Amino acid sequence: MVISEVATDLATEATLKATPAVKPPEVYFSVDIEADGPIPGINSMLSLGCAAFDPDGNALGTYSANLKPLPEATPDPNTMAWWATQPAAWQACQEDQREPSEVMPEFAKWVWTTAGENVKPVFAAWPVGFDFTHVYWYLIRFHGHSPFSHHALDIRSFAMAFMNLTYRSAHKSKLKKRLKDRLNLTHHHDHIAVHDAIEQGELLVALLAANRDLHAQKTR
Repeated sequence: MVISEVATDLATEATLKATPAVKPPEVYFSVDIEADGPIPGINSMLSLGCAAFDPDGNALGTYSANLKPLPEATPDPNTMAWWATQPAAWQACQEDQREPSEVMPEFAKWVWTTAGENVKPVFAAWPVGFDFTHVYWYLIRFHGHSPFSHHALDIRSFAMAFMNLTYRSAHKSKLKKRLKDRLNLTHHHDHIAVHDAIEQGELLVALLAANRDLHAQKTR
């Protein structure tokens, strides 16, 4: 090898080392929670499940934890009547319960680690109002801050716009039918938090891809 070739190889290696790896601008954290009532604080969050995906649809990992009920909270009678119809899911959220003061800092750390440096974590749920309300309340109370700030994506609103439907008519069944050629769901809704988080996350990334293709067609 001549000297000029060595110099070229060294220059190429230096350029590669100096070029930072391309990172996605944001990572989507599909979150599902189970609770014993509609309001955090008065009622308790019992289970927290999350599945992370990058914008290209790559699965980045999952988080799951069951939480001990808040000592000052009271289960909601109507919610508990509903739980009586879901014995398997109820049993699942009663196992290995941990203190919220342990779970929420651990969850926040997992979010930041999974997102990576300089990447914005985005909370996503269907519907986002219920799940984000509980998770944000618990993060602030037991960790002091939220890795998501107020960045919360409602997947149903996204589906509504994509399918050109009203909000109430934008059902998951319609979205699944619309995206059937793109979907390969690994989990189905069974009220076990991490399973539901994975399902809605897989719906979200299929919807993101379909939306990109739709806009690409419009610009041709």
